[in-house]
Amino acid sequence: MSVAGTYDCVTKSPMGDQKSTFTVVPGDDGNTFTGTNAGAMGSMEVEDGKIDGNTLTWKMNMTVPMPMTLDCEANVDGDQLVGTVNAGAFGSMAMTGERQS
Repeated sequence: MSVAGTYDCVTKSPMGDQKSTFTVVPGDDGNTFTGTNAGAMGSMEVEDGKIDGNTLTWKMNMTVPMPMTLDCEANVDGDQLVGTVNAGAFGSMAMTGERQS
C-alpha cells in the first residue's frame, strides 16, 4: 500500500496536543516525498523526505513559537501513521495520525 495521502495527526508536545494535517506526496522515484504539515501555528514544508518501505523520515523547519529544525520519523500501517518528532533540546514527541478517506 502506498504511503501517499493526507493524514489527520496529533503530536504530543510540551504545549499540549497539536493537531495538524500532514500531506505525503511521493516523488517519481518512490524513494522520496514532499508535502506539508499544517496546524494551528501555521504550515511547515517537508524537507529531505525519504521513503523506505512503510517508513517515512523527514525534516521540518519550525518558526513559531521559536526557530527549530524538527527531525521526524513515522511508520505507515494501513491507514494509521505512528511516529516521533524530535525537537532537539525539547526531546522526542509522539505523533499519531489517520489517513483521511
